[in-house]
Amino acid sequence: MKKLVTSLALASILVSTSFAADAKTNKVSNNAVINAEKKAQSTQLIKEAIRAIQYTQDALIYLNGNKIKKAKEALKKAIGELAIVLNSPNPPYLLPVDIRIEAYEFQGKIEDIAKMVASAKLLVAENKLPEARQVLNALRDEIVIKTINLPLATYPAALNLAIKYLNEGKIKEAKDVLAMALSTLVEIDTIIPIPLIKAQALVTEASKIVKKDKKQALKYLEEAKKQLKLARLLGYTSTSKTTYKELEEAIKHIEKEIKANHKTGSLFEELLQKLKEFKEKAIHHINK
Repeated sequence: MKKLVTSLALASILVSTSFAADAKTNKVSNNAVINAEKKAQSTQLIKEAIRAIQYTQDALIYLNGNKIKKAKEALKKAIGELAIVLNSPNPPYLLPVDIRIEAYEFQGKIEDIAKMVASAKLLVAENKLPEARQVLNALRDEIVIKTINLPLATYPAALNLAIKYLNEGKIKEAKDVLAMALSTLVEIDTIIPIPLIKAQALVTEASKIVKKDKKQALKYLEEAKKQLKLARLLGYTSTSKTTYKELEEAIKHIEKEIKANHKTGSLFEELLQKLKEFKEKAIHHINK
């Protein structure tokens, strides 16, 4: 398994590991992943929250230098920044202040997955947990969006308490409150299965070109089936009522209709709707 952190690295690696697909199919798959990463990067960070954290950090530095007046000024600025957010319509509970994106690529073959899963189970049974983790980490094909958030419900109160302590001359208590406030930043990991991103993009592209290039459309659909199988074998689940089997059967049905020169517009629309819902409900959010 490789961990990738940039779009360029992501593109160059993924191109080399498609299931022996043709160049056009590879391009559709890889562009879908890169676009998903770009979308994640466009997450709107709350500038006021970022500045509030910076002012809080400044206040701690000032307190360590026994500059009480400057520490108070920094804290008042931090509170002022958060007041802007609090006074906005429907302020969110969590304010995004930082985002990091990691992508993990499954490098093995589909037929190897069952053996790897069995190996991991055996290692766990033998309490060889470090070795088991290595195997399990290799069974990943996903984008992980790590968002750091400031909790709006508690952070301003901590800043006000720190100022109260400073007014009472309780410097240590103020430091402790600020350190605690900074430690309450919440990380949420959003895990998006890459095979589902690819499958959706491939079916979408097939629907666009099926009238003028049936052969290429069938190649896209064949690769989409492989990506769905990969996602299923890697254990990516969805809360959707639609199942992997239903999606695969729907693709097979469209393939049959294409080969018979029948119209497929409504079939593609129905499949794409199911794929979209299935993918969205397969995205997992983990609070850390």
